[in-house]
Formats: sequence, structure tokens, C-alpha cells
Amino acid sequence: MKIVYMGTPDFATRPLRRLAEAGHEIAAVFTQPDRQKGRGKKFTFSDVKEAALEMGLEGYIYQPEKLREAENVEILKQINPDVIVVAAYGQILSEDVLNIPKYGCVNIHASLLPKYRGASPVEAAIMNGDEKTGVTIMYMAKGLDTGDMISAAEVEIAADDTTESLTEKLSVAGAEAIVDALKNIENGTSVRTPQNDEESSYCGKLDKEMGRIDFSEDSVKIERLIRALYPWPCTYTEMGGKGLKIIGAEVVPVPEDEAAAAAEPGTVINVTKKNFTVKCGSGALIIKSLQPEGKKVMDCVAFLNGYKVSVGEKLG
Repeated sequence: MKIVYMGTPDFATRPLRRLAEAGHEIAAVFTQPDRQKGRGKKFTFSDVKEAALEMGLEGYIYQPEKLREAENVEILKQINPDVIVVAAYGQILSEDVLNIPKYGCVNIHASLLPKYRGASPVEAAIMNGDEKTGVTIMYMAKGLDTGDMISAAEVEIAADDTTESLTEKLSVAGAEAIVDALKNIENGTSVRTPQNDEESSYCGKLDKEMGRIDFSEDSVKIERLIRALYPWPCTYTEMGGKGLKIIGAEVVPVPEDEAAAAAEPGTVINVTKKNFTVKCGSGALIIKSLQPEGKKVMDCVAFLNGYKVSVGEKLG
């Protein structure tokens, strides 16, 4: 099939490569414009642009600020694709765009619809303690992730999965699922299944403030948040007047002693050579890895070699 592919982050790179491997013609790749990042404000390419360049698709890459503008719609009409495949592109497709391809616009969505619609389904699944998630291949419609479903592939969520590791699993599953789905669409055996709106929930965009740790919360909830918000925006607190990102932690019960029982949430209640433990509203967290302000991510052993942490010290 003649495909226009639209995607931006790493999640979208494997399906792009897999579609080319399956013999489809990648007629164009649409991705977000190059952005300035870091202290040096250097322009960086999206993961999908990097992949497209590695695949020899230079000259077939488009990076409009607004896809809905008439000139971009006209480009798509001239390309005249059989199908537009979308994977975390980052822009809403207008009705003019949705109506261009012969077989419509098909989305690779990183959840088992209709459960999590919106921008952060992977994070939502981890935060809610789900045991499984998956990818849904769906036809795109005017609403947000409301189109008819074509197929789905389940993926188990491991106890130590972060959004980074789970997204990689979902990307691999999505790459195979989209190839199978397009095969069925082309030969006319694809089945459209409407979503049950009553079973849906919406998960919006993440922001940095979501990462501020409230140690009065349950330790299980905080640990899930830590994993869900890695690698961005990460969870954070303050220690000794400086910012501290918490990268990895383990849930443990509060020790049965008077000092620990009387300590307020956010208080360090145990320190060893390898790690330290912080009391929460319910339970406690052993801090395994972190990132001090202005430093790189490190394990707790390395942190304790350079920073003095004492029982009774308060975080937050």
C-alpha cells in the first residue's frame, strides 16, 4: 500500500520501519518540526525524523507547524495515499485530511481502547496499577480516539515497568499489529468494532507539577507515580534545600519501632550504606536511584558516597 506515515516520538519509529520491511511504499513521513532543547538551545530532530533519515527517506519528510493549513492538505492530496498511518504524531487531523486516503486514516493507540483515550495512556495504566495494557489499531474520526477499532494486542505490565520500558514493549506490539491490520484492510477482511463510550476515560497531557511527590500519600501510589513519570517529567522533591528527582524506589512497610511510627511523612527513617528509607502516609519507600539538582542520574550508593543523609531528615 502507498502510505503516508505520521509520528514523532520513539514509540512511532518501530511501526515505521516494520511497514517498510513489509513491502509497503512510504510515500511521505510527517513529523513535528525540529525543536530547541537543552541549555545550548540546539535544534534536535524527532525520533521519527531520525528513523526516516536512516531509512533513506530524505526528501520525503514533512514538518509542518500546523497540518490543517491548506498548503499541507494540498500536499497530501497530491501524494494521494492509500492510507495514512498515525502513531503519536502530536497534531489533530482535520476532516479534510481524514477524507483523503482511500482506506482512511488509521491510528496506533497505546492502550486497550476505549479505556484510556488521550495523550498519556501508558502513564495512566502504570499509575492505576493495571496488570495489562496494549495497543489498539483504530480508524480515526473527528473525536479524540473515538473511532472504530480494528484490532488490539495485549501487553503485560511488569512490576518494575516504567513508561519508558512499557512504551518500548507497546511500540514492538504496535509494529506487528499495524502490519496485520493493513493486510486485512486491503483484502477486505477487516472488521470495524465501535467503541463503548461508557467504558472510556480521558488522560490528558502531562505537566511538571504532576511530578511533585506528596509523601502523605500511600507508598504504593507514590511508587507507581515514580515509574509512570519516568523519563518525563520525573517525580521530584527537595532535600537540604535543593531539588531531588526520585528515579526508582521500592515499597516497604514502616519498621515497628517508636521513632519510625512517630515520624511524619517525608521523614528519613532508615539509612544504610546502600540506600535510605522515607516514610509515607501509609508504608515507606526505599530510595534506589535518584538525580540531585544539577547532577546526573545515579544509584543510591553513589549518592550516599557524596551526600550525608541522616535519620530524621525531612524531604519536601
